[in-house]
Order: sequence, then structure tokens, then C-alpha cells
Amino acid sequence: MIISASRRTDIPALYSKWFVNRIRAGWCLVPNPMNANQVSRVSLRPEDVDVIVFWSKNPAPLMPYLEELDEKGFRYYFQFTVNNYPRTLEPNIPSLDKRLSTFRELSHQVTPLRVIWRYDPIIISNLTAVESHIENFSRISGELKGVTRRVMVSIVDFYKKTDKRLLQLEKEEGFSFIRGEKLLKEVTCLMKELSIIASKNEIEIFTCAEDTDYSQLGITPGRCIDTELMLKCWSLRLKYKKDPSQRPVCLCTTSKDIGINNTCKHACAYCYATTSSITAERRFTEHNSDSPILWGNPGKLQEIKHSDYGQIDLPL
Repeated sequence: MIISASRRTDIPALYSKWFVNRIRAGWCLVPNPMNANQVSRVSLRPEDVDVIVFWSKNPAPLMPYLEELDEKGFRYYFQFTVNNYPRTLEPNIPSLDKRLSTFRELSHQVTPLRVIWRYDPIIISNLTAVESHIENFSRISGELKGVTRRVMVSIVDFYKKTDKRLLQLEKEEGFSFIRGEKLLKEVTCLMKELSIIASKNEIEIFTCAEDTDYSQLGITPGRCIDTELMLKCWSLRLKYKKDPSQRPVCLCTTSKDIGINNTCKHACAYCYATTSSITAERRFTEHNSDSPILWGNPGKLQEIKHSDYGQIDLPL
């Protein structure tokens, strides 16, 4: 079993203590994102977990615990997002310099192959034009040369909940976001430049869940949860099976996500996993790092202890 920690929230940045407590306990509870009353008990024992994939904009709080994960025999790697957007888009994350420093330290600790740089989502607007992306990508690539082996890039998806926030920024902050055919045209020009820059800095570049194939520009469709990478890192041979719970264009293999939506307080304007930053802040405050569930009421523990790792009904 592959554990995803997590597409739904930033566990390393915000819930490291909870995660390590659950590792020590050997299990956690995860509600179905479509039905909060349906809860899975997920094993976190080393013998049951093939690999843990961490997703984060700031993994620094988790880093003191990595030695413990190593001692317990866990295999893991990081998807580490580093953009350089205005604070109006990414208001609650550390400065670029701090994140680059964390990236280098993390790479030194776990090796460059196991820290994947994410430059996503790509948002093109009057305040984040193609030229600014080229400048930012070039700077970050140069800083990360030798400390990562690959970068994942993707274009922003204008979901209803994200589009509402972005439209608000257009009214209040003077943004003018490019959409539709014009966006695709500008992105094609940008992708060509990003491919050249990544190559110069000895970084492989892949797209993440994109409808358009940019292979002719040197950017191949990639997998964030990648059995081929696991083979390279640990000679671990896992059968690839496309995750049916992800979008059709997502090529990731199956995994179990242990996060909960609306619990990340980064408040990034483009986030697809947070509907309300107010709700996310409240849930973060209500969170109990000693609870078996990241957020919510675990209910009757005596009924859970003897249950299987499958689905159980549990009031939240």
C-alpha cells in the first residue's frame, strides 16, 4: 500500500505531530471525502506501507522526525511545491529564500532523487505573466541544480471553488487571469522555455495531469505517485495500476490518501482542496494531534480497535 500524505492538506507543514503520533500508533482513521460518515481504518505499520509520498509547501516541521521514519524502516519521498507567487496568491507560506533553504537541507538529508520539485499550478495573468514565470523558474532551477532530479509542472484548473476566489482577486487586487484558448497558447510558449531551462540545470521536467501533450517540447507526461521512481530509489518493484479515484489524465498509481479537505490554512487562492479558508482555520484550531483522525470526532474507539482496515460507519 502506498500512503499519500496528502493531496488534501499539507500534513508535513501543519500536522507533522499528528502524523508521527499515528506512525507510532500504527494506524489512523480517514473519512471518505464524499461521505464523512464512512471512515477507513488505515494501517501505518512499516510492514503494510510500501512507500509514503509527502506533498508540501513547507516540509520543515516534519524534518526532525525523518530519522525516526528511517529507523522504523519506512520508504518515502517528497513532492515539494516551490513557486514565487505574490502574497495575494500564496499568503501563508514561508519566503522563497526560506523554502529554498529547506529544500537544500531536505535534499541533503534524503538525497536529491527523493525530493521532487513542483512548479505548479502555472497561473498566467497580468501580474504573473509568461516573462515572470521564465524569470522565476530560471532562478529556482539554478538554486535547485544538483539538489533535485525532476520537476513537475501543471496549469491551473479553474474549478468552481477556485474560480470564485480568483474572480474575487480580479475585483479586489487588480488581477486579470488568462483563460481558455489564449491561456493554452501562452502556456505552449512558456513550456518550451521551461524545458530548456530545466535541461540546462540537469533537471528532468514532466507535466502533471495535463490534457495537452508537450512531449515534442521535451516535457513528457509524468506520475507524481510513481512506481518507476520507487524502483529507482529502492529497487522496489510494485505493479502499476492507474488510480481510478483521480482524474482521467492523472497517471499516478493507486494510493491511500490520509488527509482531509478544508484543513489547510495556507489559504492559497488557487487551492482545489479548500472551499473556505475560515473553515480550514477553524478545523486547524480544533485539531487534536493525539486523535486517530486528523480532524473530527473519532467516536467510539472500542468499536474501531477490533475492526478491519476496511470501511466502517462512524459519526463525525
